[in-house]
Amino acid sequence: MHDYSITFACYNSLAYTKKCVNSLIASRTPMSRVIVVDNGSHDGTQDYLKAQPFGGVIFNKSNLGCGIAWNQGALVQQAEWTIIMNNDVLVTEDWAKRLIESALDLDVKVISPAMIEGPLDYDFQEFAKEAERGMSGVSRLGAKHAVCLAVHKSVWEDIGYFTPKPRLLGYEDTIFFNEIEKAGIRTAITGAVWFHHFGSVTQDQMKKEKGLAMSQALGSRQNYKMLGMNWFERKMRRFQLKKSESFWRKTETQSFNMTIHGLRQNGHFVWR
Repeated sequence: MHDYSITFACYNSLAYTKKCVNSLIASRTPMSRVIVVDNGSHDGTQDYLKAQPFGGVIFNKSNLGCGIAWNQGALVQQAEWTIIMNNDVLVTEDWAKRLIESALDLDVKVISPAMIEGPLDYDFQEFAKEAERGMSGVSRLGAKHAVCLAVHKSVWEDIGYFTPKPRLLGYEDTIFFNEIEKAGIRTAITGAVWFHHFGSVTQDQMKKEKGLAMSQALGSRQNYKMLGMNWFERKMRRFQLKKSESFWRKTETQSFNMTIHGLRQNGHFVWR
């Protein structure tokens, strides 16, 4: 039995939190391992969370941001593996166990699942069953995403936790991933586990409250300075990432006619 805990943060968006929790329960996820951190919701989310069989719920008085909330959740059970996920996702049966086993098989310390993003206008469970069977051996070594990531405890010991600054407003994962790369920590995305991700629900909610357009960034444009890289270094990193994504997309579509990252657009899959 793997030693792991699961945590997610939420801020309003009750309907999506309910979908996520119902999916966790339906997938037989041990709810005693789930720690939820609420960032000052005022739409009924807090009353809903109080009635659920979680291992713990933390209620912050205000929106402290994802970084602080994720840290709070990770520190409650201090398991060997901490799975940090969004509250706008759907999961499959035994997903957490299989995600950790994939990390062990690939010898990585941070691992993320494959996913489809966008509207739920298809049968996710039926799709995921076939995708997990057909693409269980597919992985993108060096890749990662913050929709869901299982983090080994050694990562916290090596580079620390998420930057605890509320004003980062969604930039916490970028800084964390930058530290992971600098430390040479192995990461991967695996095709053995699939999620459906509705897509940036909490950030969209915050943009509405701040009167921002959906295309605008929440955080300061100066946040990139926290990466400690100059313009050329950032540009080269983006170039290398796009090059890797192009290679993965080409090799996966040639072998499977799909990839481990898809979008739903106008009722069709678009593979990334």
